[in-house]
Amino acid sequence: TLAKGLKQLEAFEGDVLEAYDRTFQIEYESLGQTYQHDLVADGASIPLTNNNRSEFIKEYLKFYFTTSIVKQFNAFSEGFHLVTLGSAIQLFRPEEVEQLICGSPDLDFNALEQITQYEGGFHAKSRIIRWFWETVHAYDEKDKKRLLFFATGSDRVPIGGLGHLSFTISKNGPDSMRLPTSHTCYNTLMLCAYSSKERLQERLMTAIGNAEGFGLM
Repeated sequence: TLAKGLKQLEAFEGDVLEAYDRTFQIEYESLGQTYQHDLVADGASIPLTNNNRSEFIKEYLKFYFTTSIVKQFNAFSEGFHLVTLGSAIQLFRPEEVEQLICGSPDLDFNALEQITQYEGGFHAKSRIIRWFWETVHAYDEKDKKRLLFFATGSDRVPIGGLGHLSFTISKNGPDSMRLPTSHTCYNTLMLCAYSSKERLQERLMTAIGNAEGFGLM
């Protein structure tokens, strides 16, 4: 990878000029085409050496993260400011903007359990509901995100955490081999009254593991 290669260059103890035999001109691909780019003025005539490798790394990273994507970033910036009403975004700190866009990183399913509503004959003390929460609380973060995506259409946590989400578990008939389903527009998870915890676990894991596209949503 690029990061690994640049770290190796930085730590290389031999003669960089002899070992790397390259200049401050790099090649890159875009839309199937190969292009050359001078990292500095007249870069094609400046050999990479032990003395200037730090500058090479700095300029390479500048190109990779800034120069090479300036058109795309400008288009993104224009669109972003259109939907955020321009100057209003200046009222937020960077970490607040990140949270608005990405959501909270805290997957507090205890808070989600506290606010969950039940329909169709289910209630908080129903056997199937107890099994459900025991199963979910044992999930790792990856599976919790998959469940959240399956039930709500997004694996992002809203501002304020899962305790501020509207979430419903509804009964979808008696015991069956049918998979759980969901109504993502209403954040509603539909569960059959499975006869055993093992069946619930197997059916739920199958459902959340195959919820891409429109298949089970």
